[in-house]
Amino acid sequence: MPLALLALAIGAFGIGTTEFVIMGLLPEVAGDFGVSIPTAGLLVTGYALGVVLGAPLMTVLGTKVSRKRMLMLLMVLFIAGNLLSAVAPVFAVMLIGRVVASLAHGAFFGIGSVVAADLVAPDKKAGAIAMMFTGLTVANVVGVPLGTLIGQHIGWRVTFGVVAALGVVGLAGIARLVPEVPMPEGVHLRDELAAFKNAQVLLAMAMTVLGFGGVFAAVTYIAPMMTHVAGFADGTVTWLLVLFGLGMVGGNLIGGRFADRALMPMLYISLGALAVVLALFTLTAHNKVAAAVTIALIGALGFATVPPLQKRVLDQAHGAPTLASAVNIGAFNLGNALSAWLGGLVISAGLGYTAPNWVGAVLAAAALVLALVSAALERRDSTRGTLAATGQPVDHRAAVHH
Repeated sequence: MPLALLALAIGAFGIGTTEFVIMGLLPEVAGDFGVSIPTAGLLVTGYALGVVLGAPLMTVLGTKVSRKRMLMLLMVLFIAGNLLSAVAPVFAVMLIGRVVASLAHGAFFGIGSVVAADLVAPDKKAGAIAMMFTGLTVANVVGVPLGTLIGQHIGWRVTFGVVAALGVVGLAGIARLVPEVPMPEGVHLRDELAAFKNAQVLLAMAMTVLGFGGVFAAVTYIAPMMTHVAGFADGTVTWLLVLFGLGMVGGNLIGGRFADRALMPMLYISLGALAVVLALFTLTAHNKVAAAVTIALIGALGFATVPPLQKRVLDQAHGAPTLASAVNIGAFNLGNALSAWLGGLVISAGLGYTAPNWVGAVLAAAALVLALVSAALERRDSTRGTLAATGQPVDHRAAVHH
């Protein structure tokens, strides 16, 4: 794997840290600005919405710029957003800083996925994408707990200053290590937009929303679930999230490795197992050891879907994959927001703190169904293409049956 992937992973580490560290610092931020915890929660919501909107916006704005230069500009935006958060005099300015930083998120991972895949041989593309996303997963194991610790003991402003410094390291790494790959000839914005007419691209994005949504339906409410149901102490939740992060690291690397060998079977296995494990979490959440093991499994199975889903979008949007790749990153965040809302609904309905696990299981199962539909459509189109190439009449019923 080329060293350029290390630079992309460092940028991903900084982005992953700033996205999730705020969740552990909400009380400190709310106290400093004199706002309520729910109001401070807008820093999480605002970031997520910024990712969803920023992914296509920044990618479209960067269509005339080389991918390396665009990655560097996105890191500058990320640094500026985090510095603004670090020095914000009032809450509104911090919210603006969070949104500015979030605008870099989707486009960085989207363009970074394309660059990572272009750096290696065709049979190693998913592994290269996974290597970049390792930065995001390691952020949950190292960056977020460390950032939370710094924020609680030294000050949350220091945390965002450190994250901005990470952005500077990532920027320097991209400038030094990522090669200047020319943009493909003849690819225009209309070509990038045309990818969204491809049913397979849309199916892959829907799988992303539902599959990753399944993970966050459970994880969003992990703190009340573990303290009220499993009986863990409040301070233990941080370490349970580290366990979840370790699962993410392992699942991401495994998903990348096996997606290069058999992409769709990898999706069937990971999504099917994720649905089962989420359903079982309603039972295992009542036992400390079983709950801890399940949390690690959810992280592993959830992130095992990321490299194959990202590569699926790149493969199906071949020729003009940059915008589709970035929008798929937004789809991950859309899944997070959707599942958190649905999980909140079932808790508010009085179904208990474990009810979001059932929501997650249904979402993951729905993603598996879409994966099977996607493969069936692909087989049908392949059969039609073969028959047409040999001059044989196409029997639509036979093609579907095949």
